[in-house]
Amino acid sequence: MISKKTHKRKKSGRMLGRGAGSCGWGARKKHKKAGHKGGVGMSGTGKRADQKKTLVLNLYGNKYFGKQGITSKSTQKDKRKRINLMKILDNLETYGKLNNGIWEIKLEDYKILASDKEIKEKLKIHAESASEKAIEQVKKAGGEIVFED
Repeated sequence: MISKKTHKRKKSGRMLGRGAGSCGWGARKKHKKAGHKGGVGMSGTGKRADQKKTLVLNLYGNKYFGKQGITSKSTQKDKRKRINLMKILDNLETYGKLNNGIWEIKLEDYKILASDKEIKEKLKIHAESASEKAIEQVKKAGGEIVFED
């Protein structure tokens, strides 16, 4: 009696990972979707290369190219907030309130910087510090800068 085969394996199942199906990516399963592709890498960028300049600038900003310099850990940047007298004058209602003809402004954590225009309003500013020129300008207009400790 001759027996019949009940199931014949398909050729595609036997050829998995060999020949044209893999195309240099190893097994076919590794290159089906986006799973095993890996990163793009930074090779070929160089310092003067244009090949990946847009990619590098989008990822790292302007800190990838050129020298950034070295400062010691003990060197600290001055992180005080600064505000110009002109900006205060342009936004008097938001920064302070009027008391007997004198604008009282509370900017305790700011350093006050001088303006390039003449000040006409009387200001009483509570601030952390101020430049000499700013103090002079406010006093000339009839106001004062009070330093908060």
